[in-house]
Amino acid sequence: MKRISLFIFLITVSLINVFAALPINVYGRDYRFLNGRWDAIVDLYDQGERMKVFENRRPEGASDFYEYSFDGGLRLEVPGDWNSQSHELKYYEGTIWYGRHFDAEPKSEKREILYFGAVSYRCNVYLNGKLIGSHEGGFTPFGFDVTDYLKSGDNFLTVEVNNRRTADAIPALAFDWWNYGGITRDVMLVSVPDNYVDDYFIRLRKGTPDIIDIDMKMSRPEAGIKMAVEIPELNKRFEAVTDGEGRVSGSLKVNNLRRWAPDAPVVYDVIVSGGADRVEEEIGFRNIDVDGTRILINGKPQFMRCISFHEEIPQRMGRAFSKADATMLLGEASDLGVNMIRLAHYPQNEYTVRMAEKMGILLWQEIPIWQGIDFTDEHTREKAKTMLTEMISRDKNRCAVGFWGIANETKPSPERNDFLLSLLETGKGLDSTRLYAAAFDLVEFDRNRGVFTMDDPFTDNLDVVGVNKYMGWYHPWPVSPDKAVWDVVPNKPLIISEFGGEALYGQSGSRDVVSSWSEDYQARLYEDNLRMMENIPNLAGVSPWILFDFRSPFRFHPSNQEGWNRKGLVSDRGERKKAWYIMHDFYQKKRSEK
Repeated sequence: MKRISLFIFLITVSLINVFAALPINVYGRDYRFLNGRWDAIVDLYDQGERMKVFENRRPEGASDFYEYSFDGGLRLEVPGDWNSQSHELKYYEGTIWYGRHFDAEPKSEKREILYFGAVSYRCNVYLNGKLIGSHEGGFTPFGFDVTDYLKSGDNFLTVEVNNRRTADAIPALAFDWWNYGGITRDVMLVSVPDNYVDDYFIRLRKGTPDIIDIDMKMSRPEAGIKMAVEIPELNKRFEAVTDGEGRVSGSLKVNNLRRWAPDAPVVYDVIVSGGADRVEEEIGFRNIDVDGTRILINGKPQFMRCISFHEEIPQRMGRAFSKADATMLLGEASDLGVNMIRLAHYPQNEYTVRMAEKMGILLWQEIPIWQGIDFTDEHTREKAKTMLTEMISRDKNRCAVGFWGIANETKPSPERNDFLLSLLETGKGLDSTRLYAAAFDLVEFDRNRGVFTMDDPFTDNLDVVGVNKYMGWYHPWPVSPDKAVWDVVPNKPLIISEFGGEALYGQSGSRDVVSSWSEDYQARLYEDNLRMMENIPNLAGVSPWILFDFRSPFRFHPSNQEGWNRKGLVSDRGERKKAWYIMHDFYQKKRSEK
């Protein structure tokens, strides 16, 4: 079959390989990192395939020469984005080839899985000159079984990466964050038994405080394999043998279970085994439900004190990728007083998710269905379903994840509605224990009624509705904040998922003039919005936009933005603006009210 180019990428070619070869929880297994400095070639005109860069050819005779070579050229850190590693690549969108050598010693009783935490945005992966698979989507993990491609001794791995924006991509052509390209998360070689534990889902049954449901699967559809889940601290063990599809299902009754909550982040050591395979995990158990307009954690109402951040270290002007990066981002969020984070607008690094769980921070994770998506394109729909599947598959055992987000700021249409309904069907087929949410920017002021309203019937399908509304920034006040009454999805929990405005740190100006770009105006804007929110009867949470100033080519103001979205409560240098203290005090008050 003729190889498909990156520009006309056909994701269905690789999906079978991806899902068949990616065991869950690679960090709990026997692995080695392939991180570090990789050789790289910038392929501006996409000639690398024709020149067979992936073969890493070298001259052998006096008349041999090759124009494309990894030797003696650019080197890039992996994981990492290329934009922050070279001034010449700051705005680069296109193809870069990565290459590196590594040693291996294949064993007959083992399978070797090549794992990528994420590559932005699409890639083709070659091992020892052979194409082993492809992937599209810049924020979810994938992997390939490379057992039959490995050689004893030296091996050469090549990854063709392309981050060019296209109309059929997710996100599409225009989005308000930096289009970082590169191998942006860990690369690992994971060693597993010939028949290994491919998947497991261990969670508290919805609506019960003491029943743990268990689903497990071996990598081969073979009956009679013994599988087990052990929770030593609870002195509990579940055992069963696989059916003809290699699957096991069952449950455990646990009377003395301590449930995870934002103020009590309890996790248990869990051992999952099947055949010759053994996986070590840490899992927390909690219930999350909706009761009318309230969000319940373990049966108790919780107001969501939330913040959003991008997967970016502003001081480094680059993609976040490490435990240290997760510590910085989550530490600043924790200091604000949050019990929840909306990971905007895409699945973020697994380090962030696991660390948030240990810190007791609930998470809203979403896929980047953000404006501009072609809802009429069937291939785009399949990509979205794949991204949702990859996100849920990676993090379904993370009890900190309470919300799966399926869209942000989309407009009603039959095609949009059908597209999002298919995502809900896909998600709930994988995980029905969490709440499904989306954020909308459709709230308008009805002058006849004197209230804020929103007309989008799709909200009936969701557990929780988010609203992005920038009163005092993009929208002037139609009435004073204290008289701004809301009538939006009155029978559901409503989270103000975005609000705020831009300010340049250290800039003083009028509290009454939007164009001052001042901390003073931003602070006043926050005070006004919080006053307005007192008039939202079904308000279940608040999430300002955003924790840090973040990079965006959308933002052109030559002196106040300079390529940054300045809506952060914290500047790009880590300095807290006046509005940070307003939200901190508000969250302290909300915490004391429970």
